[in-house]
Amino acid sequence: MNTEQRIRLITKNTIEIVTKEELTKLLDHKKHPVVYDGFEPSGSGLHIGTFIGINKLIDFQKAGLKLKILLADLHGWLNEKGSLSKIEKIAELYREGFAALGVNIRKAKIIYGSDFQLGHEYVLDVLKLATRVRLLRAKRAMSIIGREEDDPKIAQVIYPLMQVMDIKALKVDIAFGGIEQRKIHMLAREHLPYLGYKSPIALHHELMIGLTGGKMSSSVTASHIMIDEEPESIRNKVLNAFCPAKKTDNNPILQVCKYIIFQREKELKVEREKRFGGDVVFKSYNELEKEFLRNLHPLDLKNAVAESLIRILEPARKHLSKRRIRNIKELLKELN
Repeated sequence: MNTEQRIRLITKNTIEIVTKEELTKLLDHKKHPVVYDGFEPSGSGLHIGTFIGINKLIDFQKAGLKLKILLADLHGWLNEKGSLSKIEKIAELYREGFAALGVNIRKAKIIYGSDFQLGHEYVLDVLKLATRVRLLRAKRAMSIIGREEDDPKIAQVIYPLMQVMDIKALKVDIAFGGIEQRKIHMLAREHLPYLGYKSPIALHHELMIGLTGGKMSSSVTASHIMIDEEPESIRNKVLNAFCPAKKTDNNPILQVCKYIIFQREKELKVEREKRFGGDVVFKSYNELEKEFLRNLHPLDLKNAVAESLIRILEPARKHLSKRRIRNIKELLKELN
């Protein structure tokens, strides 16, 4: 695989890279650059909103990048997602979820934030960064929830500074994440050189829309589908999902087709009665989108999407149904 082929694979299904020129230079001079993605363990494991990012982790491994996955347990604790013991159990489910969805976790390096974020050098780096970054700039880099609060907690301000220093501590070449991470990555590109580390390349993907039409959230059950969700529950959630006819913007069902189904299956078969046009098979997302704008009824699409998702998630259901994983889920219910 030459440099241009690697770049196409690395940037596939992303919406921004800062910058492509830097990525080209990096690949020409370093055989296995380090890319990282961070996950804050929450909820009861992975849901389909993580699929875009996880598909990219698989692409990165195929492109010969060294993959580091940060399970940010201390970040989750600062964000009040539960006790450290609870968050550690959720992190175990995340780790198993990565394997269930096809990430080669034997070749990836999975790191817990608490393994290094309490160290002397890391804490000193966070404090050094705190002397450089103005409060208003740090607040802009906070989560949406924190930015909307009139009086956020200090922990919410520390959070983005820690994310910047994670990049240095993990010796990252490429910082990857959803587009909501852009402000943090730009903060890192601006300030890390002053702290003795290079500016990382930043690569961002689109966020999945919730099935109800708003944000996909682990705390809103109707907005997402867990990767080990039962088939009947998947059908119910998909059939009740927001899917406006002949509209492609902010359409979660079409987004599932684009970023999950056509990344995992070669085609999507929509079964219909003959009086409604009969069965139709789509070989690509572009074909599907054109027909949806022209004549494909949302209900017919939803039925096909539900069955496709059930097939795609079957390996995850089997993997996460093992006794050890079930015990973790039962413990989480007790901790709640």
